[in-house]
Amino acid sequence: MTGDEPRNWFADESLAQDPYPYLAELRSQCPVQPTPHHDVVAVTGYEEASEILRRHDDFSACVTVVGPFADFPEPFSGDDVSELIERHRHRLPQNDHMVTMDQPAHTRERALLMRLLTPGRLRENEEFIGVLADQQLESVIGAGRCEFIHEYASPLATLVIAELLGVPEEDFGQIRAGFGLSDGAGNLRQPDRPTQGDSLRWLAGTFTAYIEDRRRNPRDDVMSGLALAKYPDGSTPEVAAVVRTATFLFAAGQETSARMLAQAVRHLAEDQSLQDELREHPQRIPNLIEETLRIESPTKTDCRLARHTSTVAGVSIPAGSTVAVLLGAANHDPRKFPSPDEFQADRPNARQHLAFGRGIHTCPGSPLARAEGRITIERLLRRTRNIRLSETHHGPAADRRFSYEPTWMLRAMEELHIEFDPCGPGNTG
Repeated sequence: MTGDEPRNWFADESLAQDPYPYLAELRSQCPVQPTPHHDVVAVTGYEEASEILRRHDDFSACVTVVGPFADFPEPFSGDDVSELIERHRHRLPQNDHMVTMDQPAHTRERALLMRLLTPGRLRENEEFIGVLADQQLESVIGAGRCEFIHEYASPLATLVIAELLGVPEEDFGQIRAGFGLSDGAGNLRQPDRPTQGDSLRWLAGTFTAYIEDRRRNPRDDVMSGLALAKYPDGSTPEVAAVVRTATFLFAAGQETSARMLAQAVRHLAEDQSLQDELREHPQRIPNLIEETLRIESPTKTDCRLARHTSTVAGVSIPAGSTVAVLLGAANHDPRKFPSPDEFQADRPNARQHLAFGRGIHTCPGSPLARAEGRITIERLLRRTRNIRLSETHHGPAADRRFSYEPTWMLRAMEELHIEFDPCGPGNTG
């Protein structure tokens, strides 16, 4: 914090552009730090963040989407507010989605999703990622330049999830044209409208039709498997629950995967020797992806609500406090990651990052995101030489310019313009 007035993580747009000096200063004071804004407790330390994310009985996920802007009609009091949380949970945004649920509801809904994300299904989907990556690259490669996020990464991430869910191929055009997160989760300019649910309404209608049709007329396809999946106790989910699973996967995966891909390519474009090294040793690409996730975690903030008065790192957290677990800060904790602000593609412990969370809410789509990253970089390096940033859009090497979406939740670069020398499909040199 600089000057006399502490900065507000949930309102200061400049922090969306470059949050790391602020987060480092906050951590230097204490890795668990009460702040004056919205009575939020900010968690910036790696071990402390890991502890809170694992203590799901003490810290509720009900506010993970809304953060400190939760609408509870009565004040919190006492050392245990669990009953009040359950009484008013229905008022909170996306309360019927797995990401905001606590046990036992979370376990029940996650089991439904994991019926879809089986190792075999993910392997099948990985083959599709390779085909789609080649198609997407083919559409831009001839120009020798592209705006990578909207011309490659977002379409790829969207259609990868569509295929995983079993969307009929003839409907891919509709998915490609219609899907998007229009509100921006955690938008700093509209803190009273933190949900992205409205942007998924049309998807919900589309998937409702799919699921109802497959229940009436099952086929030998993935969508039928999703429609007929049962809970662990053998009961059949309502159609709405299955649709929520599908739309959640879109919302969670499309945006964050696209931004992860962009950050990986940005770091490649800044380092020609790294490009050459990875072409020679493609087995090192997975660690590049892990270091990308560490240094620029797509999700910056994962909020929890303290059910009970608790102590973390010697700091008392009163029941009813909003706890902002700042994943980007935890992944820059020098106690865990030496020289944390340096991008090190060979960092030995890069995979220990918290970009996918910890505990019961660990991102179930992490294998999918990792596969998208690895396959994208493999294909891009195979089809190009001399990947570089556009100086017209991002400035010279000594004065780079990047713009990030103004949200407190996501670390989302708005555009990435790259240039490259194309290679033919069968020619890597």
